[in-house]
Amino acid sequence: MADFTDELEERILDWAFTTGSPTRPTAWWAMLFDAGGVPADDGTGGTECSNAGYARQNIGTMTRTGQTMNPGAIITFGPATEAWTQQAYFGINTLVTAGVILAFETLTTPRTLGNGDSAEFATADFSITID
Repeated sequence: MADFTDELEERILDWAFTTGSPTRPTAWWAMLFDAGGVPADDGTGGTECSNAGYARQNIGTMTRTGQTMNPGAIITFGPATEAWTQQAYFGINTLVTAGVILAFETLTTPRTLGNGDSAEFATADFSITID
């Protein structure tokens, strides 16, 4: 189960238990964090990948099965234009740069890329589950 940031938890509470209408993102962006740490619940901290060839990837349409959301397609980062440090966590953000982290989780299989390599993640690798 992915960790939700405080920001997302507050939006959910506002939607479910007030008459407020929290602003909904119009796109979702996959991001990677290195083994140095994952973001805190307040959405700060963690070290987003900064290696050459890295860019956040648009997730596109998400699909829900029961209590689990998955991207509608494989997510590919790279190709790396230098060797990358190990990437151990993923996050979902509201914008391609800056934005708000909504959720984050440990990657099932951390990735280290060499120059010219790409990292592909199956849709299940970026699952968001509520139970």
